[in-house]
Amino acid sequence: MFRKILSIALAALMLAGLCMAFGSCSKSGDAFKIGVILLHDEKSTYDLNFINGVKTAVEELKKDGKNVEIVFKKNIPESNKCYEAASELVDDGCTLIFADSFGHEDFMIDAAKKHKNVQFCHATGTKAHTTTDAPNFHNAFASIYEGRYLAGVAAGLKLNEMIADGKFKAEEAKIGYVGAYTYAEVISGYTSFYLGAKSVCPTVTMDVQFTGEWYDETAEKNTALALINGGCKLISGHADSMGAPTACEEKGVPNIAYNGSTVAQCPNTFIVSSRIDWAPYFKYICEQAIAGKTIDTDWTGTLKTGSVALTDINEKVAAKDTAAKLKDVRAKLESGELNVFDTNNFTVEGKKVESFKVEKTNEVIENGIFKESSFRSAPYFDLRIDGITLLNDKY
Repeated sequence: MFRKILSIALAALMLAGLCMAFGSCSKSGDAFKIGVILLHDEKSTYDLNFINGVKTAVEELKKDGKNVEIVFKKNIPESNKCYEAASELVDDGCTLIFADSFGHEDFMIDAAKKHKNVQFCHATGTKAHTTTDAPNFHNAFASIYEGRYLAGVAAGLKLNEMIADGKFKAEEAKIGYVGAYTYAEVISGYTSFYLGAKSVCPTVTMDVQFTGEWYDETAEKNTALALINGGCKLISGHADSMGAPTACEEKGVPNIAYNGSTVAQCPNTFIVSSRIDWAPYFKYICEQAIAGKTIDTDWTGTLKTGSVALTDINEKVAAKDTAAKLKDVRAKLESGELNVFDTNNFTVEGKKVESFKVEKTNEVIENGIFKESSFRSAPYFDLRIDGITLLNDKY
C-alpha cells in the first residue's frame, strides 16, 4: 500500500513539474487560459482591435481542437495596477499573459521576473531583447507603417480628386494629423502615412498636433477641429477614440481612420482604415505556449503574414479607382519593389539621410532603405522629415 501511495505521489509531482515547465496546464481543467490586459475597453478602437484579434485566434484554435479560454482585464492603467492585474491572472490559472499598451511594459517585466513559469507578451514594447533576466518576456508589433503608407495613398488620391474638382489649389493640399504622443511609434506612423500621400499628391504638406493622451475623445475632437480650421483638407490620426472621425463627419471633411472602420458612424467622410490584425500573433503565442515551445523575443508581423490589414474602402467617399491603386501598391510593397522609408523619397532639413543608428550602435539604413522594425519589433523611426510641421510636442 505504501508503495502504491508513493507511486501516485511521484506521478502527481511529475505532472506538476511538466505543467510548470511547459506552461500548458491551468486551473480550469483541460482549458488553456490566456490573460489579456487592456488599457481601455471596447469603446477604444485600439483596444477593440485587440479584443477582436484574440477572439478570432481562439475560434481558429478551437477548430484545431484546442480548448482555449480568454480572461480579460480591462481599463488597466499604465501603473502598478498592470502588475497587480498580471498577478491576478496568474492566480486565476493563466499561463500566458498579454498586455496591449506601451506603458504596461515595465510592470509586465516585473511580473515575468516574479512568475518564471508564465509567458508574458507585450505589444509595442522595446525592452524584451535587452531583458536578459526575464526570458519569459516577449515583445510584438507589426509593420503597420506599410498599412499607413497604403492609407496615405488613399488620402493622396482623395486630395487629387478634390483639386481636380476645384475645391482648392494643389499648393493648398494639406493634411491634418491627430497624434497622441511625440515618440517613435506615432512618428513612424504619421511619416509613412504622409509619404504614401505624397507619392500620388506631390504638393501635399501635413500638420501634426498631439493631445498627450491615448484616449481623450474631447481633446481629439477639438484637435481635429483646430486642424480643419487651420486649413487642413483631410484628417487622419493615431489616437484611440472617435473624437477625430466625429469632427470630420460634422464638418464634412474626409477622414482616414485607424484600427477599424468608422463607416457606420461616419458614412459621409470615412475613406479607409489601416490596422494591425493581431489574430495571427495571438494564435502563434497560444500554439507555442501550449506545445511548450519558445516564443520569439521580438515578433514582427507583416502584410505577407496577414498582420497588417486595411478595412473595406468606403466607395461613397474614396476617390475613383482607389481600390485598384492600393492593390498595385500593396503588391509592390510585398515584393520589395517598393519600400516605405526609401531615403530617396524624403529629406531632413533639406538633406538626404545617410545613416541612422538604433541604440547608438545598430545601423538600420541599408542600401538607401531605412529598415524599420528589423532590429526590434517596435518602431524606431523618429526623424522629423521635411513637409511635415509639428504644431506641438507631447511626451
